[in-house]
Amino acid sequence: MSQPYIASARFDLAFIVGPAFVVTLIAVIAAPWAQSLTTFPLWLWVLLILGVDVSHVYSTLFRTYFDRDELRLRPRLYQLTPLFLWVLGAALYSFDDMLFWRGLAYLAIFHFVRQQYGFMLIYGRAEKGNKGLDKAAIYGATLMPLIYWLTHARTFNWFVDGDIISRPLPFVFEIATVIYAIVLAAYLWQEFRRWRETRTINLPKNLLLLGTGLSWGVGIVAFDSDIVFTATNVLAHGIPYIALNWLYGKNRKTVQLDTAYIWPKLAWLFRPMMIPVYVGVLALLAFVEEGVWDGLVWRDHEGLFRVFAGLPAIDDPAMLVWLVPLLSLPQSTHYVLDAFIWRKNGNVPDFKRILFGQQP
Repeated sequence: MSQPYIASARFDLAFIVGPAFVVTLIAVIAAPWAQSLTTFPLWLWVLLILGVDVSHVYSTLFRTYFDRDELRLRPRLYQLTPLFLWVLGAALYSFDDMLFWRGLAYLAIFHFVRQQYGFMLIYGRAEKGNKGLDKAAIYGATLMPLIYWLTHARTFNWFVDGDIISRPLPFVFEIATVIYAIVLAAYLWQEFRRWRETRTINLPKNLLLLGTGLSWGVGIVAFDSDIVFTATNVLAHGIPYIALNWLYGKNRKTVQLDTAYIWPKLAWLFRPMMIPVYVGVLALLAFVEEGVWDGLVWRDHEGLFRVFAGLPAIDDPAMLVWLVPLLSLPQSTHYVLDAFIWRKNGNVPDFKRILFGQQP
């Protein structure tokens, strides 16, 4: 049996499965240095937050608001989602700003967990039988570290201090560990039986599971460091997402001969030689967003965002109720729309053929 890669062994191992292993290794090596720092180095913040975290959000545009077919097939979804999230965010913020940030943080966590779940199902798509153990194994690889975070105080956060509620609950993590050990044992037995029948191991699926467990475990459990958490969290999630969106755009050019973008020249970004431009466009959009945030709200990196220094700093609570949820719309909309655009049973014609680059 050939391995069920999305594109190829080289592409998947480099950009989908591999980043979790690379960043985890770097994090373990650099952990003593990271834990000795009292502030987040600006160059590292630019690399991780601007270069990957915020940038990966904007790669969704090429699957949604820049996609003519998507806009035509699901107009209400794209029209109403941002409006609904803005109003909901303002309502939460009006009660308590921390209620808003916690809601956004838990929505982000759900999105991060579901991405790994989605990749697990993609890599197991050709295997026969019930997918229950695959689902339980990948959910456990993400939820176990989260359970630890919820029951053990950590010095890092998702967006702002205090957005993840942590309470010391005796034996909760220990009980969860026992349950997950049973799940893993059953999963390994399943994989052994499949190997015995086919003499083949599903490499991308099992590497994805291992990489997920390592990156989430090291980032959340093994070290209590904002830098280590951010690096393992951002790179293992953002790089595969950016790569998957680029791959989808590249395949679309070959599977569907006519352009599907609202501006036809956007299709040029999905040529291999245009990858630096594609990444640069995402980074530019991320820079603008973070610059507006810094100018209007945070004022944390004024030296980096000098061009936005002229914006008025907003501290009026009545204005922040609407402003903060508005500025957060790229993230919140990305989290919600992502739950729709990668469904193989969605409305998009030829979705499966485009994703896997299959010719008609």
